[in-house]
Amino acid sequence: MGADRQRRACTCGTPRAMVPLMELRPGSSAALLETLGQLRKNWIKGGWSWDNRFNCLASSFSVELDADARAVVLRYLPHEYNSKTIANAPPQVREVADSTGGVRVDQRLYSSDLGGRLFAFGLWWPWGDETTISMRLGFGGYVAEADIVRLRDAFDALE
Repeated sequence: MGADRQRRACTCGTPRAMVPLMELRPGSSAALLETLGQLRKNWIKGGWSWDNRFNCLASSFSVELDADARAVVLRYLPHEYNSKTIANAPPQVREVADSTGGVRVDQRLYSSDLGGRLFAFGLWWPWGDETTISMRLGFGGYVAEADIVRLRDAFDALE
């Protein structure tokens, strides 16, 4: 073990010991939850709800916050697709688009890097009233029920 690795104090039991932080494998649910946790921390407004239709998180905001919201999303989900570019997306990303109704002209689909059994996605859906946009966050790929539960818990998402 390298001397520069971060360590965290173990507070279980009487003696205090230093244990190495678990390394997060790219594409693991832990790594994706860490990434989405950072997105949540930097999100333009509070509160996420749970969207049962698509098993994902949802947050709605004013179109006036469009640029700020998009900057946060791109920091954590760097791959952006629209109605013209979705055909060139990786198959897993196209599958998310297909299962959520496609990507319309005013919509965007974002994704994390692919590489493990899971990836994170974001759905940018303007409401059509020209005042509100919804952002949805979820997992694509091989998603287990436990992944969904952890995602929902990590955001304290209510139905």
